[in-house]
Amino acid sequence: MGASFRWLLVSSWVTNVADGIALAAGPLLVASQTRDPFLIALATLLQRLPWLVFGLQAGVVADRLDRRLLIVVGNLIRAGLLAVLVVTIVTDTVNVAVVLVALFLVGTAEVVVDTTGSTVLPMIVEPRDLGLANARLMFGNITINRLAGPPLGAFLFAVGLAVPFVAQAVLIAFGALLVTRIAIEPPDRGERVASVRSEIAEGVRWLWRHPAIRTLTITVVAFNITFGAVLSILVLYSIERLGLGDVGFGLLIACGAAGGTFGALVYGRLEESLGMANIMRIGLIIETLTHLVFALTTTPVIAMSVFFVFGIHESAWGTTSVTIRQRAVPTEFQGRVGSVYFVGVFGTLVAGSALGGVIASVWGVTGPFWFAFVGSALILAAIWRQLASIAAADQA
Repeated sequence: MGASFRWLLVSSWVTNVADGIALAAGPLLVASQTRDPFLIALATLLQRLPWLVFGLQAGVVADRLDRRLLIVVGNLIRAGLLAVLVVTIVTDTVNVAVVLVALFLVGTAEVVVDTTGSTVLPMIVEPRDLGLANARLMFGNITINRLAGPPLGAFLFAVGLAVPFVAQAVLIAFGALLVTRIAIEPPDRGERVASVRSEIAEGVRWLWRHPAIRTLTITVVAFNITFGAVLSILVLYSIERLGLGDVGFGLLIACGAAGGTFGALVYGRLEESLGMANIMRIGLIIETLTHLVFALTTTPVIAMSVFFVFGIHESAWGTTSVTIRQRAVPTEFQGRVGSVYFVGVFGTLVAGSALGGVIASVWGVTGPFWFAFVGSALILAAIWRQLASIAAADQA
């Protein structure tokens, strides 16, 4: 797929190591400064909040400016912010307010980097190869970010409070350097200069007027509400329903990540043998039945096995949905349409998490899984016939 893709792939994997380190080191640093549950929960919220506040604007920036330069500058800003955080740790001037502000600012820069990064792949890879290319990026995201990164971050934090953040800053800066080797041209936007608000509206209109991409976005948003509902209480479910401790819960999560890794490795064969429409159909059936099994079972082995299969679906479906969007959306709209998609994803995950907490408090830890099963089944029935047209969105 060319030298530019190889540089992008290695950069993605390197920065995924950094992000994986942060998954463990960030919460540990907050916990080292405070035991207040509200502040600890606020740290997680502040890392997601930038998507809701600046996500749409990041899409406009990605469509306006040099995308390669945006990724490089955004990552260098992230590295610089982490360097400042390291200085406060080393000089013993760090406090919970400093950490929370740093997490929000780093998250804001990451929104720009991730939004822009999703627009680069269609510019350097042929449309027929986008599925395999996204699968290789997904492999790094799951294997490095979710499996390898957090244990490494926890180990480095045990070595010294500042050590994981030094490593994260160095890796992100190195990832920025690798992106400079990518050869792409900025999208041709002509001479027109519009306001940010009007450009956001233009991206929303493009998405809404494209039936397949509109349905794809609505599907992802709807299923994220049901998934967010169960994700929010998964740790409580594993303890109370499955009888697992901390290590057992970690093993349950690892089973999902292992399934995702396997799904990324075999995605090329899945796309060739099943086609995208069937990947989506089978995957959504798997997701719906996963909620049902979790609502019924009390056996850890069954739950872990099902979560492994769910991980395969999560990886394959995620790769498919991104590939469809990248093939169908014109280059000059990739940032804005992608940002609407991302804001919907993160917004509904937050809404689903809040809803799951309410349901669990009223009907117990299996309540969110019953809600997710019924909701997913209804959504799947409603969009079943449209999945084929979604898969052919690039031909519309």
